[in-house]
This record gives sequence, structure tokens and C-alpha cells, in this order.
Amino acid sequence: MKHSIFIVLLSALVISFSSCNGNKSDASPEAGDTAVAAQDTIPVIMTHPDTTFSKDSAFIVVSKKELTLTVYAPVGGDTLAIEAFPVCMGKNKGNKEKSGDMRTPESTADEPFTISMIIDASDWAHDFGDARGSILAYGHWFLRLKTPHDGIGIHGSTNNENTVPGRASEGCVRLLDQDIITLKEKYARVGMPVIIKGEEQGLLPFEEKCLTR
Repeated sequence: MKHSIFIVLLSALVISFSSCNGNKSDASPEAGDTAVAAQDTIPVIMTHPDTTFSKDSAFIVVSKKELTLTVYAPVGGDTLAIEAFPVCMGKNKGNKEKSGDMRTPESTADEPFTISMIIDASDWAHDFGDARGSILAYGHWFLRLKTPHDGIGIHGSTNNENTVPGRASEGCVRLLDQDIITLKEKYARVGMPVIIKGEEQGLLPFEEKCLTR
């Protein structure tokens, strides 16, 4: 599955990066996001799903701003975007402070979270308090993250796939059910670094180098 990311930059940001060659396709911004003028050029991060890389060196970047999860890996002296997926983040914006605040925790490139466990969650149910009762809700896999807060992970969106991409979770990162399977089978490992950027955080240096116009 090939995905690409629309990265909407602040108007003051001046772009003068080298391009990465690869595959791309168009995607629409989430409904309700600030509209981008038709004449504006939207930079696109190129993904390289067919590239050979070391799984042991791959890492994840989650963007709250763009509602994406991207797998990156060092390849030939560069860091390339391998594959990207749309995500659903915490219902409320900002860094998580306490249990129940409906926020997704944030981390930095210097101190990323890590995947601490990969668990079969295909029979996990949850009651969202929306009159549906206890329903299957996690997809096939739950990638538990080592964060300052308990119970945070990356998982599927069974019975809630219409929320992806969007902001509706209780703090976890939701993927489409097929995407969590792809992420687990092709990329995820225990100990894998996971960077979760804040809503206002821009591109990291290695992300800038994978932009094209």
C-alpha cells in the first residue's frame, strides 16, 4: 500500500530542500483543517515502500498536525520515508498531562518513546460511553508505548474506522485495521523509537530533505 503525506507549512517557512525520488499519490486534508489557497504549492513527503532497509534501524514519526504516522529508515547515508499511514489522535489537543484528559503524549527526536510490547488485541473490547456498549475496538495489534502515562499505544480502529484520519481517541494513536497489520508485519519491533510531534511542531531536518514540490 502506498501512501503520501501532505505537509502544510506555515507561510513564513522558506523551502529550499533537495528532493528525494520515490512514489507519491494525492491525498486530501482533513475536513475542518485550515484551507490552503488554491495557488499555494503544497510540499509532499515522498515515500519509498519498495526500498531495502534494515528493520532494526527504522523508526516512527507521528505528526499530530498532519494526522500521519510515517516509518523512516537510514538508507545509503540518507534518512528516507518508507511508508506512511493516516491516524486518529487524542480528542483534545496538547501534550498529555494526566489519565483521562483525552490527549496524546508527545516526545522529541532526542528522547523518543519506544514500543515496549506487541500484543494480539483482536479480541479486545472497549466501552466508549456512546451507547454502543463494549465493542471490539483495537484492530489486530496493540503496540504498547513506553511513555510517562499508562495504557498508551498504537492500534487499529475496529468499529471506529470513520475516525481515521481525525481526532477522536482517548489518547492512543489509531490506524485503520489493515494499516496496523501492515505496520506490525513489515516494520514494528520491540524497542522501536516513536517520535510523536506536537500540533505546532514543524518538520524535522530529515523530513525536510524528503520534500518535493
